[in-house]
Amino acid sequence: MQNIFIRCCAALAALAFALPALALPGASNQLTTRQDSNRYVTAHFMVGIVENYTLDDWKQDMELAKEIGIDAFALNCASIDKYTDPQLALAYEAAEAVDFKVFISFDFAYWSNGDTARITSIMQTYAGHPGQFQYNGAALVSTFVGDSFNWTPVKNAVQHPLFAVPNIQDPAWSGTANTGIDGAFSWYAWPTDGGNSIIPGPMTTIWDDRFIKSLGSKLYMAPVSPWFSTHFNTKNWVFICEDQITVRWEQMLEMQPGLIEIISWNDYGESHYIGPYSAAHSDDGSAQWTKDFPHDAWRIISKPYIAAYKAGERIPTVESDQLVYWYRPTPKDVTCTKDPLGKPNGVNMLSDSVFVTMLLTEPATLTVWSGGLVGISVDVDAGIHTNSFPMGVGIQYFEVSRNGEVFISGEGGLDISDQCDYYNYNVYVGSL
Repeated sequence: MQNIFIRCCAALAALAFALPALALPGASNQLTTRQDSNRYVTAHFMVGIVENYTLDDWKQDMELAKEIGIDAFALNCASIDKYTDPQLALAYEAAEAVDFKVFISFDFAYWSNGDTARITSIMQTYAGHPGQFQYNGAALVSTFVGDSFNWTPVKNAVQHPLFAVPNIQDPAWSGTANTGIDGAFSWYAWPTDGGNSIIPGPMTTIWDDRFIKSLGSKLYMAPVSPWFSTHFNTKNWVFICEDQITVRWEQMLEMQPGLIEIISWNDYGESHYIGPYSAAHSDDGSAQWTKDFPHDAWRIISKPYIAAYKAGERIPTVESDQLVYWYRPTPKDVTCTKDPLGKPNGVNMLSDSVFVTMLLTEPATLTVWSGGLVGISVDVDAGIHTNSFPMGVGIQYFEVSRNGEVFISGEGGLDISDQCDYYNYNVYVGSL
């Protein structure tokens, strides 16, 4: 099996350094002028790490995604993996069985402009499949990078209509591309000046605004991501997105893009997964920072935002009182004694904080005790609100009261430590 670590590094290198090529001949499909009025949420799914997935594995992930309102998985796949074809077949079979949808996201760290025939064959197989996600009466297809690939010959050869929304790196180029695209997907889901540059947060809509302006009537598929940290030897950084999950979802409710893609469902290597940690996935070494670091509770936050987005509302509705917390396992200045790589880039911009999102039906008071620090209380209004608290070494304890009565309380699932063997700037996410 191709080493997945190499895949991840190559993919990020492609994002950082690939430049849009000259436009190829072709005309955009007329479907772009009749966009679907519905709103959909999809999630990036790494096929490259699920060589051993069974049909039931696919079904279980899809059912969990459906529970929070996700409509489809974007199946990121490489050309070099012998299991790409059988796993695509299982994914489409599972989607049909559980009333879910999928679409293919060709990873152009491995596909090339010379792969038109094979891409055409795959799309011919799945474009009309019952499990295929359809947008605007056509089969949606996307990419990771692959800016200059010409979709027109593929569209002309495939009998079922296609709706091509590839990952484009240059917003200006996306508006003038003559490569048969119907829209663009942005990978700029974290505070950045482009590529893999790291800048202080918070997340803004500067990249979204550029894409929307350039695309005009074409579709914009906006990215939403809660985190990004990674610790490979050629890919060692952390983006500054500490309270980003609610910040970004608020931006989506204001922006109301035609499509949203969550990055990601299961990309453990980059620590932005919201799906469960799967024992069935192939480990590329990322278990060092992801095993026993659940992110499932981020789905609790996402669910009401997804519902509000689909309803065209600007404010999410909270149906029950819940607390979601997340924090790193160590303060940022701790030295890990056995790590040969050193600290990730971007660490100096981080805060040593514990983050808590309250989902409240009525106002309440939140109190957080972080390690040996004195407890801090804040009054929180009804709705969804995120607060941060200074990080202390030791047990993390949370308490929520209303009218003098405590109705949520408990310890965090991981103690914060001032000792470590290897650097880990992923977060432990839990709920009460």
